Amino acid sequence: MRRPAISCILLLIAAPLAPLSAQTVQLPAQIVTAARAPQPPEQVAASVVVLDAEAIRRTPTATLDGALRSVPGFTLFRRSDSFTAHPTAQGVSLRGLGPSGASRSLILLDGVPLNDPFGGWVAWAKVPREGLSRVELVPGGGATAWGNAALGGVVQLLAGPAGETPRRVAALIGDFGTRSLELSTVHTTAAGTVQVQARDFATDGFGLVAPEDRGPIDVPGWSRHRWAAAHWRHTFTPKFQLGASVRIFEEKRGNGTPHQQNSSREKFASLHAAGQPADHFSWEATGYFQSQSFTSTFSAVDAARASENPASDQYDVPADAAGAAWSGILRDAAGQRFSFGADVRQVTGETRERYSFSNGAFTRQRVAGGRQLVGGIYVLRDQRLSDTLRATFGARLDAWNETNGHRREGDLITGAELRHDDYADRDGNAFSPSLGVGWQPTENVRLRANLQRAFRRPTLNELYRPFRVGPNVTEANAALRTEQVNSGELGIEWTLLRRAAGSSSPGDPRLAVGAVAFWNDLRDAVGNVTLVHGPGAFPIVGFIPAGGVGRQRLNLERTRVQGVELSARWRLTGGSTLTADYLYNDATVSRSTLAPAIEGNRLAQVPRQSAALGAVLEWAGFILTPRLRWIGRQFEDDENKLVLGEVVIGDIGVSRRLGPNLELFVNLENVGDARIETGRTAGGLVNTGMPRFAMLGVRAGW
Repeated sequence: MRRPAISCILLLIAAPLAPLSAQTVQLPAQIVTAARAPQPPEQVAASVVVLDAEAIRRTPTATLDGALRSVPGFTLFRRSDSFTAHPTAQGVSLRGLGPSGASRSLILLDGVPLNDPFGGWVAWAKVPREGLSRVELVPGGGATAWGNAALGGVVQLLAGPAGETPRRVAALIGDFGTRSLELSTVHTTAAGTVQVQARDFATDGFGLVAPEDRGPIDVPGWSRHRWAAAHWRHTFTPKFQLGASVRIFEEKRGNGTPHQQNSSREKFASLHAAGQPADHFSWEATGYFQSQSFTSTFSAVDAARASENPASDQYDVPADAAGAAWSGILRDAAGQRFSFGADVRQVTGETRERYSFSNGAFTRQRVAGGRQLVGGIYVLRDQRLSDTLRATFGARLDAWNETNGHRREGDLITGAELRHDDYADRDGNAFSPSLGVGWQPTENVRLRANLQRAFRRPTLNELYRPFRVGPNVTEANAALRTEQVNSGELGIEWTLLRRAAGSSSPGDPRLAVGAVAFWNDLRDAVGNVTLVHGPGAFPIVGFIPAGGVGRQRLNLERTRVQGVELSARWRLTGGSTLTADYLYNDATVSRSTLAPAIEGNRLAQVPRQSAALGAVLEWAGFILTPRLRWIGRQFEDDENKLVLGEVVIGDIGVSRRLGPNLELFVNLENVGDARIETGRTAGGLVNTGMPRFAMLGVRAGW
């Protein structure tokens, strides 16, 4: 493949900048995600990873989710990020807790779920990367505060304040015809602000199939998206604030062949209020509504990859979500905190699609979907037990119900009804307790332990929609049970403090080293379980061609996910930092009665080992941000027959301030042009991820 010229030019620019290191990353004074209430980082019993605004913007990658992959425990369903991945493959997994297209982690944007109402995946393109103040990742924690979908943890994206420059713009161009423009303007009044943000992004993309497997039908995976958002904030009294936000979003993607494309549209609105009627009591309330539509086409490609035939057409997937939340915080004279609250979310959705293509036309149609309502109440108590010992304990009770579950299938030629399923209404509840303890026996050492139980209801997509990818068919299952997990972790942190001579202040952390051992007992995980291999006609999955497999979404009785995280942060003189992270993750199916052949197998899409090295260095007026990631080998499938090879990926960012509010930057992603295997079929076809990719951009404020 001919390398675009901009890559070669920028490689020459970056070559002399080999000494690599990192800029200071200041931890925020308060963590809000772990307990749904502000608390100092040293009081959080669960693991917390924080990326501030500078770290987010300067990570040398084109996408926000690509930036978050600097954290080894953060993975997407597959190795591709939102630059080219199909929206339904953008689910998030923390510490390998059963990755799937439906996230087993709750993703929040300023306290509102970002997970798709119909399928649970995450549209990362909606998030204003330049406008974020920080990202908080809480793997294995937060379930008591947040409830459904926080099975593997919580990732919260927090928008930033207006800052000293009310108008900001960031523009970039890059390889593969990539261009992006993001802007923000703020109007400040005596008692509040009005902020308007917008982004327009487009890329012609790159080939998604490995070079040796490509044929005439394969084209680059292009994408376009744009959004606009407005935020209003007003302080009516010193103890009462009100805010509102609206967002419109649209996206179109090409998925590697001329026929395979998808599009999304969304309208979103929220209202937020906060008050502090007394010094010891404060509260917040949020309400929101989201309406979206989605379309996607799929095809079957011949063995020579010279032609394709339509396989299915999701011509309309409407989905709505509405929710509300209220939380309160009580503090006593000794500084102990008691937080409590309630939240509810209702989603409705339906897939409307045509399938079974024959003689130039689709012959069948399917309509399937339903309604899901989940709501809960929670209490959390933060208690100081001694000068060095602190405990957090809490409980949450959720109730859920699913109604109007249906699946209709008909013959488009004759008009005959082939299937008419109305599923019985279902309901249930879930109890999510948690207990955390933090002990700081010395100024430099802190130990902590955290236990929690969490749950996730299967999405409407998992319950009601079957799908086909090439020759492979996966059936839905309206009888799926609730996923539940018992999680625990034990961590230790050692910090070397740096003090000024003669000072009695605590000092700044110079070197921080941490280790966490974690354990998860996941029950009834929803998995795409292989039942049959083609060719032939089979119960449940129907006809499977040669080389294809028939799967169904089934609950795996027991899955064990356990391992160790190691991390180190070293602050050098001059404010630079070096970082290193390592994750060992043993994710194994321990019991599967319906598919005993996969017992003992490793979970698909979970590498056993991964690591990351990073740095930010101010050098000769430049800021250099290298990143090196190692992803161990993993399996594409539940049978552990399809291997995705290990890979080492190097990235580098270089920026230079040209004035107090003007910055020029260059990012080189996958500098070594490593082969990143993102998918493999039983027929031997391999998909690959981002090749070497260069971007040149500018940020300005005034």
